[in-house]
Amino acid sequence: MAAVEADTSLQANNKTTSEPVRPLANFPPSAWGDRFLSFSLDNSKLEEYAKALEGPKEDVRRMITDPTIDSNAKLNLIYSVHRLGLTYLFLEEIDGQLDKLFNELNLQDYEDADLYTVSLHFQVFRHHGYKLSCDVFNKFKDGSMGAFKEYIMSDVRGMLSLFESTHLRIRGESILDEALEFTETQLKKVVNTLEGNITRQVKQALKRPFHQGMPMVEAKLYFSNYQDECSKHKSLPTFAKVHFDYLQLLHKEELRIVSKWWKDMEFQSTTPYIKDRVPEIYLWILGLYFEPRYSQARIIATKITLFLVVLDDTYDAYATIEEIRLLTDAINRWEPSAVEQLPEYIKPFYGILLNEYDELEKTFAKEGRAYSVNASKQAFQEIARGYLEEAEWAHSGHVASFHEYMRNGLITSAYNVISKSALVGMGEIANEEALDWYESHPKTLKASELISRLQDDVMTFQFERERGQSATGVDAYIKTFGVSEERAIEELNKMIENAWKDINEGCLKPREVSMDLLAPILNLARMIDVVYRYDDGFTFPGKTLKEYITLLFL
Repeated sequence: MAAVEADTSLQANNKTTSEPVRPLANFPPSAWGDRFLSFSLDNSKLEEYAKALEGPKEDVRRMITDPTIDSNAKLNLIYSVHRLGLTYLFLEEIDGQLDKLFNELNLQDYEDADLYTVSLHFQVFRHHGYKLSCDVFNKFKDGSMGAFKEYIMSDVRGMLSLFESTHLRIRGESILDEALEFTETQLKKVVNTLEGNITRQVKQALKRPFHQGMPMVEAKLYFSNYQDECSKHKSLPTFAKVHFDYLQLLHKEELRIVSKWWKDMEFQSTTPYIKDRVPEIYLWILGLYFEPRYSQARIIATKITLFLVVLDDTYDAYATIEEIRLLTDAINRWEPSAVEQLPEYIKPFYGILLNEYDELEKTFAKEGRAYSVNASKQAFQEIARGYLEEAEWAHSGHVASFHEYMRNGLITSAYNVISKSALVGMGEIANEEALDWYESHPKTLKASELISRLQDDVMTFQFERERGQSATGVDAYIKTFGVSEERAIEELNKMIENAWKDINEGCLKPREVSMDLLAPILNLARMIDVVYRYDDGFTFPGKTLKEYITLLFL
C-alpha cells in the first residue's frame, strides 16, 4: 500500500490550493455496467420450481436410505449428490448411511477393489468428515518404498479419481503426497490423447481440483462433464437441473438488490478511483454459502465486503498518508462527529458506513444478536489499523521482516472482516459460542487465513512492485531469509499446501464445531484459490470471474 505525501497539513484542513499527487492505480472498469439492475424476480416461477423439486427430491431421499441398494452403488449416489451441491438437502439421511457404512468397514474389503472404486469411496468418506485411512492406497504401490504400479497408468478414470482424492490429504499422509505428483504428471501426459467426457473431466481437474473450487460452479461443471455418472441414478439429473434453476432465480435477485444498493449509494461518483466490482464481490460471498437459508447473510456480507473495497482502494490508490491517518482515526472513533476531520471526498463513505452498521445493529438487537454485528465492526476497525501500518511502512520505505509482515498481513488479507461478517446473517447457528470459537483463532481458521494472505501475495507481488507499493509476503520472505525470488515463492506455496492439509484435518470428525460453521472457512480458502490461482482475478476479472458470473447468472 503506498501513499505520496504532498502538503498534507493543508490538505487535512481542505485549504489546499493544488491537488496532492496521488498513487492512482487506474483499475479496469466493471465489465458489467448496470446489467444486473434489470433483473426482476418472478415469484410464480420460483414457486413453480419449488413445487417441481418435491417429487424428485423424495425419489433421491428414498434411494439414499434404500436398504436394498449395495454399499458401492450407495456411495456412488452420495458422491454424485455431493458433487451436484445437493448434500445440504439430505444431511441426516447421508450421515445416517455413512455412519453405518463406515462403522462396518474393514480395510480388507478393498483388497479386490479397483483404483477408481477405492478413490471414490475415499473421497465420499473424507468429504463428509470420516477419516478413511490412506492405507487403502498401499496396494497400488510396489512395496512401502516403491513406485505406483505400472498398470495404473492405463487406468485414466482411476488416476483421475486418485488425483481428486489427494487434495483431501492431511499432514503426514506421504502416500497421498506421492500420489498427487504421480497422477498429475501422468494425466498431463495423456490428456491430449483422450476423447469424449473423460477429456473434459481431466482438463477441468487439472485446471482446478473439485475440492478447491467454488461449490456452485463445480456442481454445474459436474452436471455437464459427468452426465453418465449422474444419469445412473433415477431422478437425480432432473432434480439437479430444477435445483440449479431455482437457485439461479434466487441468487440473481440478491445480486440485483446489492447492485441497486451500490448504485443508490453513489460510490462511483464520490470515490471514482475505486474498483467497481459488485458482481465479483457477490460471487465471492456466494462461494461461502449458496443455500437459500443464507440469503440475508449473503446480502449483508456482500455490502460489508464492498465497504472493504472502498477502504482498501482509498488507502492503496488515492489517499495521502495524512488522509489515511485521519480516516483510520475516524473509523476507530466510530462516531458521526468524526466526519468533520475527513477530506470531502471520503465523507459520504464514512456516513454510509456508520449508517449501515447502525441499521444492522438495530435489526439484530431485536433478535438478541447484536454481538455478531459488533464483531464485524471491530474487525473492520482492525483492518483500517492494519492498512495504516502498511501505508506507514511504504511512506517510510520500510520493508518488514516476514514475521512482522505476516502479523499484519493476516489482518490486511481482509479474512477476519469477511469471515466475521459472513456470520452476521446466518441465524442461530452463529451464536455467541460460535463467535467465541472464531475469536480463539483455531488452527483451521489460521490455515484458511494464511491461504488468503499468501495466495494473493504470490500472484500480485509483481503488480504491486510496479506500482511502488509496500512489500508483499514474497519481498518480506526474500529480505528475511536471503533467498531468491523463485525460492521464496516455492516456500510460500509449501506453506499454502500445508494450510490446505490443516483445513482438511479440521473438517474431519470429531469436529470442534459444526460443519455449518466450518463450511464458510473452507469455502473462503476455495474462493481465494479461484480468484488468485492463475492471475489477480479480482483486479483484472476478465477471465475466471467473468466465466463464473456468466455461468451462474446469465
